[in-house]
Amino acid sequence: MTAPRISFEFFPPKSLEASFKLWETLGVLAPLSPEFVSVTYGAGGTTRALTHDAVKTIHANYGVEVAAHLTCVDATRAETLEIAHSYAEAGVTQIVALRGDPPKGAGRFTPHPDGFANSIELIEALAQTGKFHLRVGAYPDPHPEAGSMQDCVDFLKRKIDAGANSAITQFFFEADTFFRFRDACAAAGITAPIIPGILPINSWKGVRKFAEACGTIIPAWLNEAYDKAARDGREKLLSTALATELCTDLIDGGVEDLHFYTLNSPDLTRDVCAALGVTPRVDLSEVA
Repeated sequence: MTAPRISFEFFPPKSLEASFKLWETLGVLAPLSPEFVSVTYGAGGTTRALTHDAVKTIHANYGVEVAAHLTCVDATRAETLEIAHSYAEAGVTQIVALRGDPPKGAGRFTPHPDGFANSIELIEALAQTGKFHLRVGAYPDPHPEAGSMQDCVDFLKRKIDAGANSAITQFFFEADTFFRFRDACAAAGITAPIIPGILPINSWKGVRKFAEACGTIIPAWLNEAYDKAARDGREKLLSTALATELCTDLIDGGVEDLHFYTLNSPDLTRDVCAALGVTPRVDLSEVA
C-alpha cells in the first residue's frame, strides 16, 4: 500500500492553554510533511481574528502550506475580500471558501445585507482575484439543509464551476459512503479532486453529537462497537483501528489524499498516519 498524501485541520485557540495545545499538536504533526493544513472559523465567524492570527503564525513558523477558512457570515463583501487580501499579502495562497454556519441560536443562515449570499458568490469573487487555490466543502451524507445526496453533488458542481479547485468532504464513517458520492460527482461531470475528510474519534459521545448536528449518518454497528469498547476500556484502541481501516479501504479504492480533522489533539491522528506508512521526515543534515 502506497502511503497517502495527508493534510490536517486545526481550530484557532481561544485561551493561553489552548494555544499551547495547538502548538504542541503542530509540533507532532508538522514533521509528517502534510500537503497543507487548514484553520477553521468558529460558528458565526466568532473566531475570525483568532483564525487570522493562527494562520499567519503557522505560515511564518512551521514550514507548511496553510489554507485559511473564510466564510460569508456577518461581514460585508468588502470586509471579506479585505481579509482575503491580507492573507495574500502574508503569503497565504490557499483558502477554504465556505458559506459558514449561522451564529448560535440564529437558526438558518441569513446573509449580511451587504455580504455574499452564499459560498458560490464568495468563490466567484475570490476566483476573480487570481490569487488563491480555492478549496470548498463537500457532503457525502446529505447536508441538513439539502434534500438528498444528489442536491449536494449538484451544489458542489456549481462551486467547482464558480472557480473552486478542489473539495474536502465532511467526515463519514464508512468508505462506501465516500465511493457513492465520488461516483455521483464523476457522473455529474466533476473532475476536480475530492479529498475525503477523516475524523479520528477521541470521544464517541462528542463525535456522535456532532454527527447528528451535521447530518452524518451513524451506522448502528458503530454505536454497538463503542458501547462494548466503553465496557472494556478500549475506546482508544477501537478508534485507532476504525480510522486506520477506513483510510485503508479508501486507499484501496483509489484515494491518494486524506484530510484529518485533528480537533487540536495529535495522538490518534499520528497513530493512524503511522499505520498508513506516513512517518516524520528525517533531516539528513542532522544524521550526517
